[in-house]
Order: sequence, then C-alpha cells, then structure tokens
Amino acid sequence: MERPHTGRRRNEAAREAIIDAAIGLLQEVGYEGFTIERLARDAGVGKQTVYRWWPSKAAVIAEAVGTRAQHTIPLPDTGTLAADLTEFFKATFQQSEDPKVLSELKSMMVASIENPESARPFHDFLASRRATLRVLLERGAARAEVSADADLDFLTDLAYGLLWYRGLVGHRPLDDDAAHKLADALVAAAADSQR
Repeated sequence: MERPHTGRRRNEAAREAIIDAAIGLLQEVGYEGFTIERLARDAGVGKQTVYRWWPSKAAVIAEAVGTRAQHTIPLPDTGTLAADLTEFFKATFQQSEDPKVLSELKSMMVASIENPESARPFHDFLASRRATLRVLLERGAARAEVSADADLDFLTDLAYGLLWYRGLVGHRPLDDDAAHKLADALVAAAADSQR
C-alpha cells in the first residue's frame, strides 16, 4: 500500500513510520550500522523524504529517542516532593537500565558530539527531561518543601548527573535503591539550601 504524498510538510503517518523504524534500526544495528538508506527502506519512504525533514542520521536518532522518552516517562503527582521524585527516578532509571534504551541514549549522545547539526534535537530532548523534573521541584516549592533560595537548575543537574554518569560508565546500577537515595538527597538539598 502506498503512503500518502509527503510533500514539503511532514506527513504524520510517514513521520511516525520513520521514528518507529529509527528506534528499531538503532536497537538492531546501533549508531555505527545505522544508515539513511536502511531507515528509508524500513519506514517505507524515500531517502529524500528523510533528508527533507532531518539533515543527518544523527538528527533522526536524536528526535526519535527524544520522542520515545517523552511518551514513556510519566509525571507523578503524589502530593509530596519525596514521593514524586522517587516515582519519577524509578521510572526513569528502569527505562534507562533497559539495554536497548541505554544504547539509544548513548547513540544520541554520540550523534550530538560527532555531528553538530544534531545538537539541537539532543539539547531539546535534554531540555524536555530537565523541564519535567523542574515541574516536580516547583510543585515542591509551592508546598514549601523547597527552600526559597534553592537553585532548581543545580538540583536538576545533580539528578541527571547521576543518571548519565552511571548510564555511560556503568559502574553501578540505576535501580530502585539509587532512585530512593537520589530522591532523598535532592529533598534534603532542596530544603536546606544555604546559598
């Protein structure tokens, strides 16, 4: 069955097919084996369609992984900062410990380093994840669980620093224990900001 004409504007069905195919291909062959030719074939579109929307494989990978992450990490609202953070980190870490997802995240980072044109989708992905965590911290601030002078950006960096370090280095797991400890540490830091 032929796909609807894509034209200059993104056809949503074709875009979804490309995103799905990109995730599947990345999981199958990794960043190095990923080609636009194979992606187009797997998605059932022409190479020109892919290149019309993304300048490189790195850009496709960054958007595909970012899109998938936005759909799979929930934003908890339990009523307390500690519980919200714990649930958020548990879900995030559980997904990040999946070897396929971890491979996708590493590929996205490699893509952004090796190909400057892919940096924007990667940074957009990171910004969306940071914004989600910041919502939880802002809710905590509204409930007076966060000090008025707390640096929410710094607290966010602390959280994602652990995730990326353990994810990239792999020296310790991103498990429920790590999620609880990180949540406890952030709650304590948020409540006891001195500067």
